[in-house]
Amino acid sequence: MITMAAAINAGLRKALEQDPKVVVMGEDVGKLGGVFRVTDTLQKDFGDNRVIDTPLAESGIIGTAFGMALRGYRPVCEIQFDGFVYPAFDQIVSQVAKIHYRTRGHVTAPITIRIPYGGGIGAVEHHSESPEAYFAHTAGLRVVSPSNPADAYTMIQQAVALDDPVIFFEPKRRYWDKAELDSSDALPLDRARVLREGADATIVAYGGTVATALSAADIAAAEGHSLT
Repeated sequence: MITMAAAINAGLRKALEQDPKVVVMGEDVGKLGGVFRVTDTLQKDFGDNRVIDTPLAESGIIGTAFGMALRGYRPVCEIQFDGFVYPAFDQIVSQVAKIHYRTRGHVTAPITIRIPYGGGIGAVEHHSESPEAYFAHTAGLRVVSPSNPADAYTMIQQAVALDDPVIFFEPKRRYWDKAELDSSDALPLDRARVLREGADATIVAYGGTVATALSAADIAAAEGHSLT
């Protein structure tokens, strides 16, 4: 059994091992291992040239990553909390998201931007927001969110390997949920998973709300209703 935080760590480790152009960067991602310890021990094992502690400047993080991507690197940026992404919003939507179309496909920006998001942990202002709709409505970005450790493990590797920029929303309330790390039935990054079959109604959920939807389906089943 493995937590989602540990699964993302394992996925990042594999990406770093497989491609020397992959770099991880963000506030406190190196020596500390991230505020949620998602990048724990990566700097120790891969060095501070590949797991980089940055200044507290989100716009600078994304701007630097964009330049690195144009030079052939595959940066994985961490925005420490969801509400901290707004200083980097212009860089993401005006530069990163548009470079593919602006250059008619000749230039890509293989950047993965990891963002812990959502509520459920009793955090304060700027630490419990859900800004995913802003990015989901921006052409040129892929926006994804895993709901369990196994999907998180494969999805972070798929995101890093893509030539498209990916906003990778990590549901912080699920960081410590545990599951088997079985990636044998991994889906492509642009596919959704049907977790149970039903006949009466369909619930569509993503990220941290998938477990909530499954709990609701269990309650409905006890009352004689069949939900997908």
